[in-house]
Amino acid sequence: MAFGNQNRAAVVYGSAAEKAQIDEGLRQYMLTVYNYMATGLAISGLIAWIVANVQPVTQVFFNVQVIGNQVAIAPNALGLVAMFAPLGMLLIAMFAMRNPSAKGSQAFYWAFVAINGVGLSLLLLIYTGESVVKTFFITAAAFGALSLYGYTTKRNLSGLGSFLLMGLVGLILASLVTMFMGGASPMMTFIISVGGVLIFSGLIVFYTQQIKDTYVQLAMAGAGRDEQTVTAVWGALSLYIAFINLLQFLLMLLGNRE
Repeated sequence: MAFGNQNRAAVVYGSAAEKAQIDEGLRQYMLTVYNYMATGLAISGLIAWIVANVQPVTQVFFNVQVIGNQVAIAPNALGLVAMFAPLGMLLIAMFAMRNPSAKGSQAFYWAFVAINGVGLSLLLLIYTGESVVKTFFITAAAFGALSLYGYTTKRNLSGLGSFLLMGLVGLILASLVTMFMGGASPMMTFIISVGGVLIFSGLIVFYTQQIKDTYVQLAMAGAGRDEQTVTAVWGALSLYIAFINLLQFLLMLLGNRE
């Protein structure tokens, strides 16, 4: 389904012409990955905006109460389902989509980004529009620089990937512990936010190199268009998830609440 760790040292070009052909294909492949990702972000953002700003739609997923001069917003049962559905979809995909088709991968991706937009609407309800827009552009600029580094670096980052995944597990456990303890202190929130920014920044670099190496190996093996499409979609999904999480942790650090 998804791309795995690649042995970068194993890639040996047969000729200069073959290298030039693979390099050209790689540029087109990476453009396809980024287009999938950007379109996914646009779809998620549009759905998030509709859910957050169209009152009848907002009330489908959230309970909104006015208490004095403050507005209390909490997801209802359907909202909770929508917020946790993307995680459930990923878990199901890990076991049920071992050898997905190109169309199946695309359908999964579009469904994932659409449903995830409902959960992202909570950010628009919690933070001011100005801070969301500002933080989005900061995230986009950071993503561009990090992904460029992952694409151009000659260093093998496979070891970094293992380290980052362990850090991600620790981050999840720390978040769960603070949630069950009734909320995190300002200092703990800051530490978790900084940790999240660092981890997902590193994952953007790691995933970009992994996507690049996957294409080179597929091209060397003579893989068909469908197989390349499958890996491009799942590569875009990895970058999409890293981008969204980086945005959320940056909002925790930089965002102004309503």
